[in-house]
Amino acid sequence: MSRRAGILEFAVLGLLRESPMHGYELRKRLNTSLGVFRAFSYGTLYPCLKTLVARGWLAEESAAAPGEPATALSGRRAKIVYRLTADGKEHFEELLSQTGPDAYEDEHFAARFAFFGQTSRDVRMRVLEGRRSRLEERLEKMRASLSRTRERLDDYTLELQRHGMESVEREVRWLNELIESERVGRDLRTSRPGDAERQKGAPGDLPRSGSDSRPDSPGTPT
Repeated sequence: MSRRAGILEFAVLGLLRESPMHGYELRKRLNTSLGVFRAFSYGTLYPCLKTLVARGWLAEESAAAPGEPATALSGRRAKIVYRLTADGKEHFEELLSQTGPDAYEDEHFAARFAFFGQTSRDVRMRVLEGRRSRLEERLEKMRASLSRTRERLDDYTLELQRHGMESVEREVRWLNELIESERVGRDLRTSRPGDAERQKGAPGDLPRSGSDSRPDSPGTPT
């Protein structure tokens, strides 16, 4: 299974833990509410759902169309609603508890952050600190690379490199604030007014890092 497919499965399980949904609702939440996935086809979502059903983590249920009783023989195809099973809930909780290196990568971190409300504080701290450490290492390499190649770069390439570094620095500052909030037990919703602006873009619009850094969110599954 690819890393991107694993992220999608994680997000689907997390959303269905909140409540059962049909495919259209899931796609809408993934594209908009979470912000982790920008736009992807049903051809990506439904194979994922079938895989999760086959593993016993989801169950399919028929839902009548609005205004029709569940037993109506209208000839219309009933929508399929997906529900998280007990095994699926247990598996998702296991995924939430993981704090390995994958949790620090760009797309996976954004998905993990989207479900921090369902994650224990100690796990949140380990993921946030791991992400910060990963970005600090990336920033050090970017600075070293820029120092070596500065004289050979034209103005636009140099500006792009600087933009990438600024994006990483901005996210490190944001992570520092989040970590401090976790340490003192401060609710993000009651943080000082400036926090909302500094946190803009999280989790779906986390700064992209590197020479191709853009203000867009992490990539879209294909």
